Amino acid sequence: MILHVVDVKYVRDYIIWVRFNDGIDGEIDLSAELEGEVFGPLKDKALFKTVRVDPLLQTVVWDNGADLAPEFLYDNLRISI
Repeated sequence: MILHVVDVKYVRDYIIWVRFNDGIDGEIDLSAELEGEVFGPLKDKALFKTVRVDPLLQTVVWDNGADLAPEFLYDNLRISI
């Protein structure tokens, strides 16, 4: 199965909640990933909060053009119980 993100919500700090097309959902802490030219600007919480699902890419994206592969997100998921 090819993974796609179907929903995302800002939770707090640098944590997002995501749901995948296989029904699995949970929180992901991205604080350790916010380095470099593309992801560094996401330390600005106002920008980080712009997270959304891109309907074409079917993954999370931000207003500055940053995006993360669904597989990366899935591997870093803390599943909600």
